[in-house]
Amino acid sequence: MVITPDVPILPSIVKNNVRYFELIAEPVKREILPGIFINAWGYNGCTPGPTIFTYPGEEVCIRVYNRLPQPTSVHWHGLDIPNNMDGVPAVEPSPKIDPGCYFDYRFKITNPPGTHMYHSHFYTIMQDLMGLEGGFIILDPNEKDIQRDFFIMLSAYTVDIKAFSLEKGVYNTNPFSMDENFFMMNGRCFPYTSPLRIKEGDNVKIRFGNIGLRNHPIHLHGHQFSIVASDGNTIAKENRLLKNTILISSGTTWDIVFKANNPGFWPMHCHIPHHVSNNKTLPLGGMTTAVVYEGFDPAKHMKKATCLY
Repeated sequence: MVITPDVPILPSIVKNNVRYFELIAEPVKREILPGIFINAWGYNGCTPGPTIFTYPGEEVCIRVYNRLPQPTSVHWHGLDIPNNMDGVPAVEPSPKIDPGCYFDYRFKITNPPGTHMYHSHFYTIMQDLMGLEGGFIILDPNEKDIQRDFFIMLSAYTVDIKAFSLEKGVYNTNPFSMDENFFMMNGRCFPYTSPLRIKEGDNVKIRFGNIGLRNHPIHLHGHQFSIVASDGNTIAKENRLLKNTILISSGTTWDIVFKANNPGFWPMHCHIPHHVSNNKTLPLGGMTTAVVYEGFDPAKHMKKATCLY
């Protein structure tokens, strides 16, 4: 079971050996910090949109409704599918979806198990950076050696909020600006991100995706991890790197695995300093979460600094 903290899973039904989904592209209000909302675009009321789960060999039909004020499309990023289902109307024989209309994307899952994404590919500069994105995961029905499995979409917004002010309210975003001031994991900023809860002895997989403008070097404290997949493609065991920081560049997905052998409350965050603040304020924020061991009590392990004066 893959866990997508703070992001729902897209429901599906199976009829006549076809798995059916419904996605609704629409304006959304996303709570990025307690009481702080942004006006964004997303799917089914959320950005990132709900995570899609499928299995190898399945036939899927994803009906996409457009409730936006402009045409849109959906690109199934990294999937090997027919040209007219790929969702890039400016180049391919794939249609744009006008406001008030829908389109059925129908294709067979020919990729092996792996981590992929979906996002708009129409008026990309606006629609991607307004939040039209989500995870698309092809599950491995035979995977048995992973006890915890998480998916995290990295994103960032330029939010029209006063400098050094975090007043509660609803704020507009500017997709045409390159001066992002809020950085998120699964649509939330620390300390509002949900921690990744694990048990000592677990084999833990974390999947990352990034559609946005920036690259993000993600660093995990207290552990070394193996890089096991890139763009949904499994890396042979003899070729896997052992690291504690991995660069999640725009347009890529990466899967890492580590052994839960060092109990604690461990930060996991982007290592670019501006990306771990909220609106460039001093407290730790932004693209940060924590890997939390079950049963660990930080109060029992807290140390105090010695004051010299």
